[in-house]
Amino acid sequence: MPGDRSTDMSDGLPAGNRRIDRVLSEGYLDGLNEMSLADVRALRNEAEQEEADLSYLRRLLQGRVDIIQAELARRRGELGESGSIIDQLPRILADDRTPARGLGRHTVIEPSRVDEHRRLVERLVADSDLSALAGRTADQLEETLVRFGDHERDISEQRRAVQGVMDACAAEITRRYREGEADVSALLPSENA
Repeated sequence: MPGDRSTDMSDGLPAGNRRIDRVLSEGYLDGLNEMSLADVRALRNEAEQEEADLSYLRRLLQGRVDIIQAELARRRGELGESGSIIDQLPRILADDRTPARGLGRHTVIEPSRVDEHRRLVERLVADSDLSALAGRTADQLEETLVRFGDHERDISEQRRAVQGVMDACAAEITRRYREGEADVSALLPSENA
């Protein structure tokens, strides 16, 4: 649930102290139209950084899901290829293999907690004992897919909620320029510089 700050997708901080808790708190956008333009941009930037982190975490988790699904397909003989799952990893993890599953946003912001997110996903993998896929039964792999799917849905819900915050900030910035409260010329480089 987007408002559920107790989810295990934490960064090691108690609930309420994490960036996601701030960005999704009820009062985060209070008084948005009275804030300075710099403060509105700061809120938007904080939300954008959180969205980049959630997107990265979701991609890591999706990669593990793709590997498990490929292993199950290999066992059912659906891949038409022989060889181990390791041999097929480049094909499994290729970006153009499946349609995009995101919301179509493009960002150049890099995730800020890469190591943290990797550790979280590795904990999930370790909890599922996926270090040797061949040693897991199909039922065990299906159970893992369900659990990973639940985590992915939680992350996606949080990401959509954060994108709503980003959109609110962007709309306020746009409104200020449209209504003349902010000066577009301030964005342009000075000729005297």
